[in-house]
Amino acid sequence: MKSDSDYKAVVIGVSAGGLAALEKILPKLKGSFPLPVLIVQHVGPVSDSYLPIHFSMRCALPVYEAEDKQPIEAGTIYFAPPNYHLMVELKHTLALSTEDRVNFSRPAVDVLFETAADAYGPGLVGVILTGSNGDGAAGMARIKQRGGLLVVQSPESAEAPQMPMAVLERVEVDHQLSLDEIGHFLNSLSSD
Repeated sequence: MKSDSDYKAVVIGVSAGGLAALEKILPKLKGSFPLPVLIVQHVGPVSDSYLPIHFSMRCALPVYEAEDKQPIEAGTIYFAPPNYHLMVELKHTLALSTEDRVNFSRPAVDVLFETAADAYGPGLVGVILTGSNGDGAAGMARIKQRGGLLVVQSPESAEAPQMPMAVLERVEVDHQLSLDEIGHFLNSLSSD
């Protein structure tokens, strides 16, 4: 494993069963967690923006819905807004897009992961959780190509194992962990 300071950002992709899965991870991140956390949770196009409100009451870190051209801050959690792709620009700012759906999804996990891999290179940590399609597999492959770290929820612990399985079938991951282990593992990436 690289040294603690080598990691610059975490991206998380999740779909079916995501609220319960994220509740087991995000509240475990300590208040001094130094990395930004960017999340795509598949939601319907007309969903309200309940996720940032829900998690801001449960997390030690500040939680926001991502805004276009917003600088990415350390120790902050960002959710993709409903019906927008969330992307990372090379200068580490956020970008939103209404381009076509990818993997039948907008926001799509692959869009976030691929752009973040290009922006952060080997400093990126990719995490795939429960979900019922293959979104995220291509993004995890891009993170691997750029030298990043790959973490997948163990399929037997996933409410919907298809997303973790799609990644495991496509790319060799660094860690396959249960939900209970992932929050602690992310905290271990920093020395605070």
